[in-house]
Amino acid sequence: MLLVFLAACKSNKRVVSSTHKKPVVTTINKSSDVNTSKDVYLLPEDSGKFIDFPINSVQEYIDTFSEIAQFEMKAYGIPASITLAQGILESGYGRSALVKKTNNHFGIKCHTGWEGEYDFHDDDEKGECFRKYNHPMYSFRDHSIFLTSRARYAFLFDLRNDDYRGWAHGLKEAGYATDKKYPSKLISYIEQYQLHKYDKIVQDQGYAVTKVPKEYEYKTHIVEKGDTLYSISRTYFVSVDELMKMNNMNSSNLAVGQKLIVKSVKK
Repeated sequence: MLLVFLAACKSNKRVVSSTHKKPVVTTINKSSDVNTSKDVYLLPEDSGKFIDFPINSVQEYIDTFSEIAQFEMKAYGIPASITLAQGILESGYGRSALVKKTNNHFGIKCHTGWEGEYDFHDDDEKGECFRKYNHPMYSFRDHSIFLTSRARYAFLFDLRNDDYRGWAHGLKEAGYATDKKYPSKLISYIEQYQLHKYDKIVQDQGYAVTKVPKEYEYKTHIVEKGDTLYSISRTYFVSVDELMKMNNMNSSNLAVGQKLIVKSVKK
């Protein structure tokens, strides 16, 4: 059984609260599933790289997490170069206050339906809710699940798994980040540190990763006071344009009690 190494890392940045709700998991081992999908890819055993120690450079971050990024590419089809570049950017190469408090390497917020631990952290707004993990591997796995289980990212999996430029621009287009320079920052890390070589390693091992198959279900959302098309799109992880098309809307105006068709990925 894998030993999960956690250490309480102090930060100068105040976090409003720490542990809430039930934990996602307590240990990682080869005999227990990470999620409830029929097509579960078990996480590898910790080779000892994740013991809590200071990461002092981008290269150290890459050396630490390149193996798990390649594993996630084999399992879910997300280019390892993209996963590593996002991790470097979102976590400040593992040195951010959020990472030290939550092991959250990809800045994933709680969102509707999250039942695991969480913590509050200042981001675009003050005191936002972020997912908390008890091991870095779970952050990488949740990143894969996050991208493959939301309709707005589905088009990314039509891209070649070595098209890191397409993925970088697609993530911005799908709303992963608000920073206009997000794609260029990812591409800069990938090319400066030659992260695309990890994509090639996976490909050379014979993994012909294709689009992850998804089944969608349609539901009805009844508009409540305070709802906007944007807030509804964030709830169901679809774009505003897609919402308007599904409901034959010519205007973004909503009325309380109005019924909207929404789409979500079946679990």
